Parts: sequence; C-alpha cells; structure tokens
Amino acid sequence: MRVVRIVDARGMVTVHRELGLRFVIYTTDHVPAHVHVIGEGEAKILLVGRDGAPELVYNQGLKTGDIRKAMRIVAERHAILIARWRAMHG
Repeated sequence: MRVVRIVDARGMVTVHRELGLRFVIYTTDHVPAHVHVIGEGEAKILLVGRDGAPELVYNQGLKTGDIRKAMRIVAERHAILIARWRAMHG
C-alpha cells in the first residue's frame, strides 16, 4: 500500500487511493472517526459503525458499485485508516 499525504487548502488530507477512489480525512474534522470517499461523487463512511464494522453515513453521487468497493476497501484497510485518523485527531 502506498501512503499518500496531500493537504489541500481546505485541510483535506488524502490518506489512500485505490480503484479510482480517493479516501480523505479533514484536518479540522470531528468524531466519530470517518473518511470521505471521493470519486464521481462523494460518500462519508464511519470507520467504526454501530455494529463495529464500517458504516455508510451518506452518498452523494457515487455509483452503487463504487460504494461497494469503498466499503470493502475501508474494511480491508481499517487498521491503517484508524491509525491515520488517530495520528491526525488523537
């Protein structure tokens, strides 16, 4: 896995890229721990949902297949994404 750290003017840090999707965490974001997934739209996924697994909060324009891919990637990269969140937000 390639670790990417790009911070844009909005404080958005790209923490992972895979299958045409970009996974970002905002430096000024809030709990609970989550990522924003950007492709041909945007979604927000909690890293730890109510049942302990990643949970989709919202989807604005991502195709169903891209949501499935994003959920799978978040589950597979869960430990790394949680570590990135904690490094940024404590």
